[in-house]
Amino acid sequence: MSRIAYVNGRYLRHAEAGVHIEDRGYQFSDGVYEVCGVRGGQLMDEDYHLERLERSLRELRIAMPMAMRALRLVLREVVRSNGISDGMVYLQVTRGVAKRDHPFPNPAVRPALVITAKGLNLAKIAQAVAQGVAVVTMPDQRWARRDIKSISLLANILAKQSAREAGAYEAWLVDQDGFVTEGSSTNAWIVDTEGRVITRPLSADILPGVTRRVLLEAAAREGIEVVERPFTVDEARHAREAFISACTAIIMPVVKVDSQVIGNGAPGSITMRLRAAYDYATQTGRE
Repeated sequence: MSRIAYVNGRYLRHAEAGVHIEDRGYQFSDGVYEVCGVRGGQLMDEDYHLERLERSLRELRIAMPMAMRALRLVLREVVRSNGISDGMVYLQVTRGVAKRDHPFPNPAVRPALVITAKGLNLAKIAQAVAQGVAVVTMPDQRWARRDIKSISLLANILAKQSAREAGAYEAWLVDQDGFVTEGSSTNAWIVDTEGRVITRPLSADILPGVTRRVLLEAAAREGIEVVERPFTVDEARHAREAFISACTAIIMPVVKVDSQVIGNGAPGSITMRLRAAYDYATQTGRE
């Protein structure tokens, strides 16, 4: 089956899809995106993702590309037409096509919308979850509005590449005061010796992760105490457990930070309890 992409009102073969060379996303990274997981052919946490999309667009003063009801229909059609059972759908909105000039086009142009979907290897993800992964720490060099899910990800890409070159799964970014902000494409969590889950509070310093939000709800249902505060690299290295969260892998246990083994070097019990709670809530929501 050929992959299908939605581009500005048309469903196209993925290999033939393209955007205008003066799309402001291409010229200026002037746009936002969302990645939504798909399980059993159903969009995961769809309402939260679309709520965040609307917020990101408001912050950049970009109009919604279409009515929300229509957007939901297009998302489902892209998933269906690509035959995705377990995977992800990628949605990108830019300010649109205009003569290259730094200020916003005046009058405003129509926002551009691209949606694609692909399958994920859940067996490979499960294997990584069972073993746990390593992260490395490095300075956070991103722009100051990390709460906007901007398509401008150059600093994130450089951090992720540095992690891979160091043999690690992810990079944890560290602010000027020595506190972990988040991963290059994930939110960061630790569990202290008292069994409390600790994660940085929402602010312009981090992305308001949808999976982060759902995990906080799951922790409340499970009676797991969560403390939203910054934590240092040293705290992370001496934590009882650590993990990262994102919509594709949900929870990925972290068993090493830099050269320091976390806990007993295996995925922690609270980490796996939270993952199970998320999986249960997702499965129940589909029934």
